[in-house]
Amino acid sequence: MKQHYYEKLLNIKTGIYQKESDDAQHYYPYEPTAYEALEALLESYAFKKDDCMVDFGCGKGRLSFFIHYFSRIHVKGIEMDEALYKAATANKNNYLRKMNKHHARIAFYCCLAQKYPIDASDNRFYFFNPFSLPIFMKVINNILRSVEIANRDVELILYYASDDYIYYLENHTIFERKEEIILPKWYKQDPSERFLIYQLPALSD
Repeated sequence: MKQHYYEKLLNIKTGIYQKESDDAQHYYPYEPTAYEALEALLESYAFKKDDCMVDFGCGKGRLSFFIHYFSRIHVKGIEMDEALYKAATANKNNYLRKMNKHHARIAFYCCLAQKYPIDASDNRFYFFNPFSLPIFMKVINNILRSVEIANRDVELILYYASDDYIYYLENHTIFERKEEIILPKWYKQDPSERFLIYQLPALSD
């Protein structure tokens, strides 16, 4: 029911896409974040108006449109699968038409996550287990290098985070766990049903 309501509201189609990645060892099949989970995220996590969120493995763009609609921040989606990228672009056109806008701060890029050049404005990064740990490590290193160039407030939002992701962040990076947002509807049956928020410690200029 939630999916039908939000897809109609946003004028998008983001259902399951069955094709698997050509490199299934490192890039995982598309699975959109449930709308109930996105509701829980926004109930507990506040975006600032100047935030720019990057969704790695964005698929058809569900997260991007939901966050843009309710938080009005700049959102970017990174997707390596060309078919999914085209679906996200089509959804963007439909979303803008429904909102009666010609332009919005929504952008999609068709490229490998580790090849995306982190912009100085990018400061919120979303991961729903889109790829293997080696790719995740490369992306995190790209983010950290970008902060060395342009010091800023950066946070990671991980949904259903793998143990490998958590161990790497907490033992091999300077990111610190800031917050845990559990999903009461599913958490008792599956403790992975939660969002983990990681932040960088304050850096001197």
